[in-house]
Amino acid sequence: MNTVQNTIKFIKSELNLHYPKTEISSFIKIIFSEYLKLDAGGIIVNEDKIISEENLILLQKAIERLKTFEPIQYIIGNSYFYGLTFFVNKSVLIPRPETEELVEMIVKSHKWHQNTLKILDIGTGSGCIAVSLAKFLKNSEVFAIDNSPEALKVAKKNAFENGVEIFFIEDDILSPKSIINDMQFDIIVSNPPYVTDSEKPLMQPNVLNFEPDSALFVPDDNPLIYYKKILEFAQKKLNLNGNLYFEINQNYGRELIDLMNQIFPKSKLILIKDLSGNDRFIHASL
Repeated sequence: MNTVQNTIKFIKSELNLHYPKTEISSFIKIIFSEYLKLDAGGIIVNEDKIISEENLILLQKAIERLKTFEPIQYIIGNSYFYGLTFFVNKSVLIPRPETEELVEMIVKSHKWHQNTLKILDIGTGSGCIAVSLAKFLKNSEVFAIDNSPEALKVAKKNAFENGVEIFFIEDDILSPKSIINDMQFDIIVSNPPYVTDSEKPLMQPNVLNFEPDSALFVPDDNPLIYYKKILEFAQKKLNLNGNLYFEINQNYGRELIDLMNQIFPKSKLILIKDLSGNDRFIHASL
C-alpha cells in the first residue's frame, strides 16, 4: 500500500546510492512538507495515511530529478533565506547561508540609521540580498542591478511576494549604462561571480550541472574582474561615510584588500571570516 511509511522506505531505497542518509532524511522532510503539507510531527502521526496517486506522481518526479543531483530548491521551486521564502529557478543561484551572514552584518550595522539609506545591490540574482535589506532596513531605498533579464524576473517576483519595493535595473557593472551612473549611494553590496575556472573540478555536480555559470565563474587570469569594476564605480558613486560590502573567494581576500587600499587609501577595511572559518567578506567604511 502507498502509505506515508512505505513511501519513505521507497524514497530511501531509491536515493541510497546517491546521497548520505542525513541528506536523504532532509529531502524527505522537504518533499513531504512541500507536496503533502506534513511536517516532521505530521509524518509520524500520519505514517499509515494513504498517499493519493496524484501526490505519488509528484514525489516520483522529485526522486527522479534528485537522482540527477538537481538541487532540491529547483525541484520544489523555492529556497529559504534570512527568514524569508524565495522563488528560485535555473536562471539564478540558490541563496547560500554565507550570504545570510553578509545580510546580517549589514542589517546589524545600519538598522538604527536615522536617515534614508540609499542601497545598491550589484548582481542581484534571485534578489535575496536586496529583498532582505529592504525588508529589515525600513529606512532604506534599495536599487538592484543584474545583466540577466531572466534573473530580474525572478528577483521582481521575490520582491512582490515578500512585500517590498525595489528598483530593479537591467545593467552590467562591467560597462554600466543605466541611471545608476547618475546616482549616489550610502551602501553598495555585491556577491559577484568569484569562483575561478580552475576551481570547477572542485564543485559538486548539483552546482556545476544546474546553477548558472555566468553567476559563478571568472577567468583564472582575471579573478577580481568584477571587484575591480565595482571599486571603480564605488570610487565615484559612494557617498562620504558610505559603506561597501563584498562576499569574496576565500583565496583572494588579501589580494582584494591590497587592491581596495589602492583605491580607497583612507578607508577602514575589515576582512571577515564566515562561520566555517574562511575569509568570506570585506567591509570598507569610508
